[in-house]
Amino acid sequence: MFLGIDCGTQGTKALILDADSGEVLGQGSAAHHMISGENGRREQDTSDWLTAFEQATAQALAQAGIDGQRILGIGVSGQQHGLVLLDADGQALRPAKLWCDTESTPQNERLLAELGGERGSLERLGLVIAPGYTVSKLLWTREHHPDVFARIAHVLLPHDYLNFWLTGQVRAEYGDASGTGYFNVRERQWDLALLHHIDPSGRLEAALPQLIESHQPVGTIRPGIAARLGINPLAVVASGGGDNMMGAIGTDNIHPGVITMSMGSSGTVYAYSDRPAVLDEPAVASFCSSSGGWLPLICTMNLTNVTTAVRELLQLDISGFNKAVAQAPIGAQGILMLPFLNGERVPALPQATGSVLGLTTDNLNAANLCRAAVEGTTFGLRYGLDLLRAGGLQTHAIRLIGGGSKSPVWRQLVADVMDTPVVCTEQPEAAALGAAIQAAWCVGQDARGLAALCKRCVRLDETSHTQPVAANVLAYQGAYQRYRQHIPL
Repeated sequence: MFLGIDCGTQGTKALILDADSGEVLGQGSAAHHMISGENGRREQDTSDWLTAFEQATAQALAQAGIDGQRILGIGVSGQQHGLVLLDADGQALRPAKLWCDTESTPQNERLLAELGGERGSLERLGLVIAPGYTVSKLLWTREHHPDVFARIAHVLLPHDYLNFWLTGQVRAEYGDASGTGYFNVRERQWDLALLHHIDPSGRLEAALPQLIESHQPVGTIRPGIAARLGINPLAVVASGGGDNMMGAIGTDNIHPGVITMSMGSSGTVYAYSDRPAVLDEPAVASFCSSSGGWLPLICTMNLTNVTTAVRELLQLDISGFNKAVAQAPIGAQGILMLPFLNGERVPALPQATGSVLGLTTDNLNAANLCRAAVEGTTFGLRYGLDLLRAGGLQTHAIRLIGGGSKSPVWRQLVADVMDTPVVCTEQPEAAALGAAIQAAWCVGQDARGLAALCKRCVRLDETSHTQPVAANVLAYQGAYQRYRQHIPL
């Protein structure tokens, strides 16, 4: 039995996997609190993650009806790009700055200039650093909290921190590390010179975790934590990875040809590559995967957070919202939403705000507003998918995961906008599943390796297969082009 954990923006999810049968036996979840403020501040207290880890694990074990002593391994998926700073005693120095935090945008702009702009960043790192990446958060901390900066002993990503809490070991793996902005994705190593530019004293270099391969364990769970969780004290903690990297494993996206589209608070589209897939397009992040290859990816910062905001504004439940979307015509009778409530990463508009265009006395109604929210966020994913396609990645079918994928109306809309068949996996919590599968891989549960584990444990929901409708595809071409006309090139 294996425990998969996904520590995301909104909460932590836990999953118990029987890797022999491929069955998910139990699940649990617990919410996180967001610390928000002016200038795009988005942070979380790391103690919230630990409390949620315990609560979600207890729920999953109870639902599975198994003794925690049967857990052989633990895999952790974490939200990418977050910054966790620890002192010499292993205590968090301040709340973790998250992927959706844009407070360090000025610092990112200066670091990007130091790298030689977008072209220089691509050539040196294999990707273009963005405000959400970890690197600008380090410079922001030095400038705004010098007292904290002076006490840094360890610089960790969220999943690295949870692995440290579990094992006492300070480690990182290539997939999540490649989203820091101080990592060369081609050579798969830290860019120490960039960290030296931020801090010539060498403090940051000394605080970096040791890199390990994706199939290597971090260590064994600490006895005190095992007792706290009710877990086997001999359980192995896998390398883990970023949520997108674990989501790739959890959708069997570990070989070329598969596209995963995640529809959560943010939206991501990614595909496996067996070579460094560094594209000329700055918006494409050519991360490493957590399965031994690379994972070119685009990320939009606005998806279900937007639809939830509109739904709550109109006082609709999820069923009522989906019904309203279905009632409105394609194009929402001319209403176009540019849903950049959190700024935006793809397209690259970090300082943007949301807009609703085309309102008239004839089209202003709840159904059109709901559809405009869904269409506007989906157009952002289409924009990113077009970039991946232009880079040569094949998109014969899309595997949908995340909260938005549960809506049949939204699935049809995605198929039509992308002009590509879509299907969901049976297990919607792909990141937690991927983490559990990776844990089984790390302990050698199947001698045939990761591919065999994914084949057995990742299952498609045959009832969710959705084909694009030709008439809808044609209608969306015009609506999407209108969206593009309002996006600065």
